[in-house]
Amino acid sequence: MPHTLGVAWFKACGAAQSFEPRLTAGLFVRHPGRVADVIAHDEREGWLLLADAGTPVGAYGNPPEAWLAVLPRYAELQRSEAAHAEDHVRHGVPDLRVASLPERYAELTTRELPLTGDELRRLAAFTPRFVELCDELAAAGLPETIQHDDLHHGNVFARDGELRVLDWGDSSIGHPFASLFVTFRFLEEVTHLPAGDAWFARLRDAYLEPWGGEHVGTFELALRVAGFAHAIAWTRQRDHLTEQDRPAFDRVFAVILRRALAGA
Repeated sequence: MPHTLGVAWFKACGAAQSFEPRLTAGLFVRHPGRVADVIAHDEREGWLLLADAGTPVGAYGNPPEAWLAVLPRYAELQRSEAAHAEDHVRHGVPDLRVASLPERYAELTTRELPLTGDELRRLAAFTPRFVELCDELAAAGLPETIQHDDLHHGNVFARDGELRVLDWGDSSIGHPFASLFVTFRFLEEVTHLPAGDAWFARLRDAYLEPWGGEHVGTFELALRVAGFAHAIAWTRQRDHLTEQDRPAFDRVFAVILRRALAGA
């Protein structure tokens, strides 16, 4: 939408993202310069009007240097938002806190999923170990908070030297470290960083610094759990699709499920 000072962007959120206008507006009030500037929003209609945030970092090839800058700022936002976690859940942000994940995982194994029979059996057989991993992760005691769950090169924008995180419609309240499951996936698939590249440890450490830095083991544990939490979140999106839209969705869904199994 052109206007005298440039352009603005209008977004009409679907049913699966009906919480997004309120969430985005609240984040803008509390964290200006880290998210899109919200010009106006309508919670009842699910509408957002956003100021131009610039260019997605994917247009520059998704350089890891951009993530080195944005991840500590994102972690600071998460730490601050932990105080609002209950309020976010009350207003519709999906609840994927660690305590809820074993039950959600059990439900996942009963669904129709785009996996082979052998993969489905592996998924079901992993159930007891998944429960143990969730217990270990909860015992680490880190506060659960907003988790973007789609933190990739298409949702971080650069303008006038600032990096902002946009598009909070896939968010949940969950373990904060789970956010980097998606970030690392696309650094492999888009930027073509090989698994084990030194950049992953460097980015992990930059992200962990605002959390105190002594959480490397918890981070690795969180990523193992996060793959399945991410898949569980995708079932909510799938439930809102028409039958004709599901095959294209399932091709990507299968990638996510297989990555989670591989990391388990």
